[in-house]
Amino acid sequence: MRALRRTIGGLTGLALLVALSLVLWANLRGRPEDLPWTPLDLGQPIGAFTGGKLTALTRDFPACRALLDQAGVSYAVLPPRRDGDRCGYANGVRLVEDPRTADGNVRRIAFIPAGLRLSCPVAAALAMWEWNVVQPAAQRHFGAQVARIDHLGSYSCRRILGSGATGWSEHSTADAVDIAGFRLSNGTRITIARDWRGDTAKAAFLHDVRDGACTLFATTLSPDYNPAHADHLHLDQAERGSIGWRACR
Repeated sequence: MRALRRTIGGLTGLALLVALSLVLWANLRGRPEDLPWTPLDLGQPIGAFTGGKLTALTRDFPACRALLDQAGVSYAVLPPRRDGDRCGYANGVRLVEDPRTADGNVRRIAFIPAGLRLSCPVAAALAMWEWNVVQPAAQRHFGAQVARIDHLGSYSCRRILGSGATGWSEHSTADAVDIAGFRLSNGTRITIARDWRGDTAKAAFLHDVRDGACTLFATTLSPDYNPAHADHLHLDQAERGSIGWRACR
């Protein structure tokens, strides 16, 4: 019993030491977003625990909507949908173009086709991805902004790879979106299917936005994963991501 108490005491002390180290590290860097217990703010930079906090929104639709409102993302709430026993969603939103914050600043989430419908946690992660990853990468590689993002949709009542022998896809609950390409403010078009390979600025841009997505989404799959993803990036918020189990390929 004494040995057990010593072990528990040692573990408690270690946990306190780790927590104190995190606080000191975050304070020295001036980055409170790197702490696991600080509230999520979509308008702040990506922190060490941002991905897990975003995925945790799958359990709290009101909190997710409040974060979209706070960040100035324009959206409409979708009515709950149920298709059979395994498909549907209760936290769906439709993104609206040209959102503006209260001070008049535009935070654009413009997707083609327009009116993208998806789960709120994926919408929140897309907002942070665009502001923190996609737009900076476009400036870095092309000196331009991304004006539009081409997508292949979100909700689809199907299994992984469409096979009855596999588990259900995150698309079956609108917790995934497939990104096909980007249109820049200078007229440049970039597609996953055409530009992923090679030693070009377009390929470097696409790899940068894929790598950045890995910090925000539970699953990020690209053409490097398998031929089924040759023409898009699959981004999802599988709930396992809230405990740090993430897939990036």
